[in-house]
Amino acid sequence: METSSNSTNSSLFQWLGLIEDYDQPSTSTLPPVITLLSSVLTKMIQKNEKPFHTRRNKFRDEEITMFHGSRAPSMNIQRYTERVHRYARCSPACFVAAFVYIVRYLERPGATSMTRRLTSLNVHRLLITSILVAAKFLDRKCYNNAYYAKIGGVSTEEMNRLERTFLFDLDFRLNITAEMFEKHCLMLQRQTVPCGSGRLRTALEEMTCGCQAI
Repeated sequence: METSSNSTNSSLFQWLGLIEDYDQPSTSTLPPVITLLSSVLTKMIQKNEKPFHTRRNKFRDEEITMFHGSRAPSMNIQRYTERVHRYARCSPACFVAAFVYIVRYLERPGATSMTRRLTSLNVHRLLITSILVAAKFLDRKCYNNAYYAKIGGVSTEEMNRLERTFLFDLDFRLNITAEMFEKHCLMLQRQTVPCGSGRLRTALEEMTCGCQAI
């Protein structure tokens, strides 16, 4: 017999588009997890860059990492996430795993207050790299780095360096427990539920505060 917890998890995963609902006709619409992930990342960027909006060069004091570009790409993160989903053809669960990995990267030991920030300069490279790593770890089949490089708009050599740097920065901690996976699914889900109480903070706010621990 299916337990209440398992039933709740199944409903959550189905709602996010992580598992197929065989009772419903298949559609070509995006799984909700794609839109929600891009929304969460956008909100994190807006929160992180807000203190710099009054400066002439808002990125002047930002530390540069392998994942930083010289300027923000013209394609916003929502369109970029949709592009990755369209061409990478990885399982929707990879986008949840990528979310977990990005948070781990931002909270990694030894990171400075500035390198903990997700901004419009580093989000695209972090996203394509985290999804590549997630697809290799979770999916039975995965495109190679050269293909992901074309999707992400970088060279194959850079894609290789990004993957290597990302793995070492994570200390190769790629395993995700069921509890951790569900926690990040709930973080994504709760972005669509208005919070009417001033005493409560959304999962996004809690997570962003953790990523910005200065």
